[in-house]
Amino acid sequence: MQLGFVTAILPELSLEEVLRFARDEGFACIEVMCWPFGEAERKFAGVTHLDVTRFTKTMAGDTLALAQQYGVAISALGYYPNPLDPDPMRAKRIVAHLRQVILAAEKTRAERQYLHRP
Repeated sequence: MQLGFVTAILPELSLEEVLRFARDEGFACIEVMCWPFGEAERKFAGVTHLDVTRFTKTMAGDTLALAQQYGVAISALGYYPNPLDPDPMRAKRIVAHLRQVILAAEKTRAERQYLHRP
């Protein structure tokens, strides 16, 4: 079993600093927060360690290379608002950003497979 943590607990650090912390403390993986930039509505929401709004395959490769440099895996991308928000405009924004997170995860998965081909 691998032990990791959600990067929201270190909101003041950059992704590289989070990876360094994880390595130094003996963690095997991290779940990277991908909230849109803006004000948090609750504790641990609104943390952005990976901006998925313009995320490319090149950025995915760079992110994975950084994680590999520190020997820490990225286990997941995190974004947890309620897509069933009663405010239709808010729900629409949430779903739109959630799609960006899913696309970023797909690019990261595809790039991970590319980097590990024999």
